Amino acid sequence: MQLLNLDHVAIAVRDLDQALEGYRTRYGASPIYRETVESQGVEEAMIPVGGSFVQLLQPLGDETPVGKFLSKNGEGLHHVAYAVTDIEHALAHLEAEGARLIDTEPRVGGRGAKIAFVHPADLAGTLIELVELAD
Repeated sequence: MQLLNLDHVAIAVRDLDQALEGYRTRYGASPIYRETVESQGVEEAMIPVGGSFVQLLQPLGDETPVGKFLSKNGEGLHHVAYAVTDIEHALAHLEAEGARLIDTEPRVGGRGAKIAFVHPADLAGTLIELVELAD
């Protein structure tokens, strides 16, 4: 398994419109797309930065994973996502290494990508997302 690139850094926000306006006015940055991902309970926007993205996440409700995160931690860094070429291989490798996985099978996320999460207790207290982009 090899990490190809930093795909994105995800930031949990309470108000996506307000956060996007802040990125526009302060940094001159605009999202390349915005979508609702019902299966993850979020509305997200992806802002390109170099070869990676800043992903802003607004929960669709208080009981969603991002909603619970905001209640507990407030706005801020939610997770770091790495691009991989073969997510099934990456998950098998991590499982063999004894990693604590949230997802043992990939699911569909934003941009139609295959995604899977590794528990923050596994390494350095950081929620890690693996991303295999759709062709």
